[in-house]
Amino acid sequence: MTAPLFDTVLVANRGEIACRVIRTVQDMGLRAVAVYSDADAAAPHVTLADAAVRLGPATASESYLNIDRVLAAAATSGAGAIHPGYGFLSENAAFARACEDAGIIFIGPPADAIEGMGDKITARATVEARDVPTVPGISRPGLTDAELIAGVTGTDGGPGVEFPVLIKPSAGGGGKGMHVVESPEALADTLVGARREAASSFGDDTLFIEHFVDTPRHIEVQVMADAHGNVIHLGERECSLQRRHQKVIEEAPSALLDEATRARIGEAACDAARSCGYRGAGTVEFIVSAKRPDLFFFMEMNTRLQVEHPVTELVTGLDLVELQIRVAQGEQLPVTQADVTLTGHAIEARVYAEDPAAGFLPTGGTVTALRWPTGPGIRVDTGITVGQDIGSDYDPMLAKVIAYGTDRAQSLDRLDAALATTLLTGLGTDGTPGTNIDFCRFLLADTAVRAGELDTGLLDRIVGDFTTPEIPGEALIVAALALKDVAGQTATTAGYRGAWATADGWRAGAAAAPFRTRLSVPGVGPVDLALTGTGDVALTVTPVGKEDVEPVIATAGILATAAEDARDVGTGATTRVLTGEGQGSRRWLSQPVPTPTGTAVAVSGPAGTWTVTTLGLGQDAAAVGPGEDDILSPMPGTVVAVRVTDGDTVTAGQPLVVLEAMKMEHSLTAAHDGTVRLTCATGDKVGAGTVLATVPQPVG
Repeated sequence: MTAPLFDTVLVANRGEIACRVIRTVQDMGLRAVAVYSDADAAAPHVTLADAAVRLGPATASESYLNIDRVLAAAATSGAGAIHPGYGFLSENAAFARACEDAGIIFIGPPADAIEGMGDKITARATVEARDVPTVPGISRPGLTDAELIAGVTGTDGGPGVEFPVLIKPSAGGGGKGMHVVESPEALADTLVGARREAASSFGDDTLFIEHFVDTPRHIEVQVMADAHGNVIHLGERECSLQRRHQKVIEEAPSALLDEATRARIGEAACDAARSCGYRGAGTVEFIVSAKRPDLFFFMEMNTRLQVEHPVTELVTGLDLVELQIRVAQGEQLPVTQADVTLTGHAIEARVYAEDPAAGFLPTGGTVTALRWPTGPGIRVDTGITVGQDIGSDYDPMLAKVIAYGTDRAQSLDRLDAALATTLLTGLGTDGTPGTNIDFCRFLLADTAVRAGELDTGLLDRIVGDFTTPEIPGEALIVAALALKDVAGQTATTAGYRGAWATADGWRAGAAAAPFRTRLSVPGVGPVDLALTGTGDVALTVTPVGKEDVEPVIATAGILATAAEDARDVGTGATTRVLTGEGQGSRRWLSQPVPTPTGTAVAVSGPAGTWTVTTLGLGQDAAAVGPGEDDILSPMPGTVVAVRVTDGDTVTAGQPLVVLEAMKMEHSLTAAHDGTVRLTCATGDKVGAGTVLATVPQPVG
């Protein structure tokens, strides 16, 4: 038996993908080395690995993107191979070459393949040489605007390209610099803007133009190749649910393709891999018309492991990271094309730290409650933990929740149920969860999504219909019961026993008085809450200071049973089953969350996720949260400019503070005239909801 080429793998990444790779490395009996920035010193991937090496400051350029530091970490730790995960250095040809020069095996394709497929014009020409179908268009290097216009309109004597057309930058991705043009008259002006955008985003203003495929679907094929000439595909993934060209929901296989088309598109993907001498795991992306699913066109090749690889793993039963490592060890692929079968259906939701109701602005903060779903067919890939600070230094993706079922309908139902039993709080403001989980459930409930009638524009067409769910009475019942339990536990801890340790208002010779508390409720404000009963409960909720009006929520006849989930005793999370009102049984989760001013309760269930906070009975609306005169940070970020001086007189709409987050700048302005009081300075790192300035309204 040939000795392995390496026994230690350095994982040059962070978060959920680092954890996922580390587990397979260790399962294979190899040693896993993590790297980390200062911001990630206590992150889960660091503690999961067998060893960890510090790279440097929190910024990606000084840590995970610093080739010299990553290679030095490999040398220090004795790593013979580096797995790059995805993002960061995973598609960096210079890094792959630097690994080779350092005598370290890069667990990925050859540098030439990365380079060739990283340039879309070169990639198009390369795959066309293998007869892989491409979208009709103009794609020669160095074309000027005039040459592009002449080629598209046919004035250069060529066949031209049918409108509408899509302008695309040769370098980069993520939808930047892409523009749809409906008519020849609009082409010249759009080219000027697209070229400027490409230069700004990628340092390369090279453009090419393709016919814009009507109702396009984004379907990609997973390929795997070894160094012995074997190339196979592992089926396709449907990735059409995208927001501004960024994937949100992915599934395998696609509901669009029949078996004959699946075989054809799979072979085309293998030919694309052969065309560039590929090795390892890669993904060939195709654009397919929803109206003509038998026609597919090569779009690009991603020369790395994909975020959405788990859905392929679930329907094939293969570990893609293990295959990557075996190929890097010089082994032949352990499976042939005939061995690959797709069984069942899998669908994945990406969980992001963002606020869909606020235009998907990134959120952040300290994770206060965390409970991932479990159950048949459920997989969670994550890299966060309770108490971890989620900032703006890196991509906002927190985890992936994946569901497997015997068919598409079952996997959709399982994923929705899994998201409904996910408890993740601490990233939003005013009690909102600060994630896109509720938005993902909104997508899964859409009739077109349920029917599999997808295209890449669907999500952007329906996103305007999404609103943050209103908190229902059931969620407040669950919160009140949790607070009642906390009150009882507190009394017991203080030494009280028996009736004196209860929080039910017990009185000798009389029925128990309601459990009363005052809460700050998301979307409602401060309320007085009265909970009556133990098993069969009734709830009355009244806004503070408005006791003379009808309660905002009044619910009765709910039977509540509680069972501590044995797998989450350590977190204090409780599962409650509510029945009544003719709705059957509903499972809700609750978890007390300590705060500097008291106790909050995170609740999650069929209707959404919220955090409600206890208030002292003397507190009213004016004492809760920031005032309407406060200028709040809409997301975690860095103050890059302060446009005024403390004490300045400002006018409505005047810029006060500039915040940078996720490589974008956001100017925050005064809501009205007044005198500004600053509470921040240039260079400050702030969290979502932080008060940056206050402009009190003039009296009178």
